[in-house]
Amino acid sequence: MARISIQEVVNQIGQQVTVAGWVHSRRDHGKLIFIDLRDRTGLLQVVFEPKSAPEAHAVAQQFRPECCVQITGQINARPERMVNPNIGTGKVEMLASAAVLLTVAETPPFEIDKDTRGVNEELRMKYRYLDLRTERMLRNLTLRHRVIKFIRDWLDARNFLEISTPMLTKSTPEGA
Repeated sequence: MARISIQEVVNQIGQQVTVAGWVHSRRDHGKLIFIDLRDRTGLLQVVFEPKSAPEAHAVAQQFRPECCVQITGQINARPERMVNPNIGTGKVEMLASAAVLLTVAETPPFEIDKDTRGVNEELRMKYRYLDLRTERMLRNLTLRHRVIKFIRDWLDARNFLEISTPMLTKSTPEGA
């Protein structure tokens, strides 16, 4: 079974799929454990039930925010009253059947699920790899990608040739 992105699960109702990403948040309701799993395409609520998958439930007890995990399970439609219109996958959830803790995360120096504008700039730069996981930074990177792609596609359609500046400025053994 191939891994799919979180965004793709909305079309997989009733299917068994494997997704991977970061634990965005974890809620323990006694017997049930809920996590919001995040990849760059969105969030997915995953439910761990001790009756249906005791091994996966035991692994989920170790999950903390920003741990990298891989989860296999069935995609189910949420009941109408439980639909979350604020996220793209709000009409579905995953019932976990297997889980793997890929990496254990230390407690982040700032909250990834919150806006980091109020966080000290030096701290954000020191932990740039974490800052890039925030929603605001993902939006910025996505916008940058789309603008640059639009420009490149526009120029390519008009037979422009892109040449990287280092190709023009690096010295060669011949001294050219």
